[in-house]
Amino acid sequence: MTRPRQAHRRPLAHRDREVPRSEMRPDPRHDPRQELTRQDPGRDRAGASAGRRWEKPAPSLTSSRGLDAFTFFVANLQTGFGPFVAVYFTSQSWTQADIGLVLTIGGLFSLFGQVPGGAYVDWVTSKRFVAALSVAVIGLSAAGLALFPTFLIVALSMAAHSIASCTLTPAIAAISLGLVGHAGLGERLGRNARFSSIGNALAAAGMGACGYYLSSEAVFYVTAALALPTLAALWFVRASEIDVVRPQAPGGTEAPGGWASLKLLLTNRALLCFAACITLFFVANAAMLPLVGSVLTVRTSQTATILIAACIMAPQMVMALIAPAVGRAAQAYGRRPLLVIGFAALPIRGLLFAYTDAPELLVAVQVFDGISAAVLGVMVPLIVADCTRGTGRFNMALGSVGTAMGLGAAASTTLSGYMADHFGSHAAFLGLSAVAFVALVLVVAIMPETRRAREP
Repeated sequence: MTRPRQAHRRPLAHRDREVPRSEMRPDPRHDPRQELTRQDPGRDRAGASAGRRWEKPAPSLTSSRGLDAFTFFVANLQTGFGPFVAVYFTSQSWTQADIGLVLTIGGLFSLFGQVPGGAYVDWVTSKRFVAALSVAVIGLSAAGLALFPTFLIVALSMAAHSIASCTLTPAIAAISLGLVGHAGLGERLGRNARFSSIGNALAAAGMGACGYYLSSEAVFYVTAALALPTLAALWFVRASEIDVVRPQAPGGTEAPGGWASLKLLLTNRALLCFAACITLFFVANAAMLPLVGSVLTVRTSQTATILIAACIMAPQMVMALIAPAVGRAAQAYGRRPLLVIGFAALPIRGLLFAYTDAPELLVAVQVFDGISAAVLGVMVPLIVADCTRGTGRFNMALGSVGTAMGLGAAASTTLSGYMADHFGSHAAFLGLSAVAFVALVLVVAIMPETRRAREP
């Protein structure tokens, strides 16, 4: 029989009690990530990899310094395949037609191999393996140029170097993103740009001395030997700290592959706008320094070489100084303001070149090139990472933007050469400045801000 409930119950006296200190302490067994998973079931469906990216810890000092050294030595390695190639082939009594042909072979592989190279880096799980393989191929290519300067071996070496470069650049970007995550990518790219510029400057001076005091082929022996410290630096980057960015749609589902992934890139408005702006930028930028070299050679033939070397060194020094600050500012204030500054420096530089007569002042004008180089060295991979976030197509998109940059640079030399021959160097600088101004207007008009309002 059920006992009847009392109509009136005596209320219990309310007693405030002091909470013991043990109850105020958080339970060490409590995991905040489990609470977030219960609040957002989609996070669990996104997989463990997405959770790690959301709470990406800072990399160890060993991995951070290892990546610094790796970018430094990679810049050393790539400098050997710069202007020294033409000097070496000339010393081997090659004709200008043969030199131009092998350089064209390397340029074509470099231009059209960037998208497949980026897609390959996206596909391979171990980014360190791709980077190590690329460095080894570049070292062997340099050794082949020095040991067997025949047309067939040289053509194969130039093609191999170009293909390896198409995978090495996105591999460095992927390692950087995997180490620090999206939240710290700007500062990390700034550090990469700093050590790369220092490496370029020191390698150009050192290899120039080797070519002058030893022989032209000594440059390529040094380049091949530099592959060893480059691989040693990569070994210090711990693979366990590189978070793999897997193909994944924003909703946690698997991202499309094949043609569907290409369609995803081709319909990304921010990425298309950025590719258009950067193409125009390189149409205006690529030919400016060669045009300055021609002007210096005509005006001061005796000191032209020294002044051109100074024109190359000045932007590298500026880039080394300000690149990390650019990366930090991109995280704090957004990408678009810095992009406007980088694009604005180019038309100013072109106008100053057009109206500057003193050869020494031309070197000072190159400071603006350092500003643009520092901004774009950080912004290009950073904006591409923003546009492809969650899709797993970062390196493929980076290769697409690189191809657009290469096409713009190829058009730049043709355009400037035509204007210089028919209208003079003054008109050529003004024409390039006009193209740069159009690129700046395009950035202001159509380029959206790609940084997320709240970085995870």
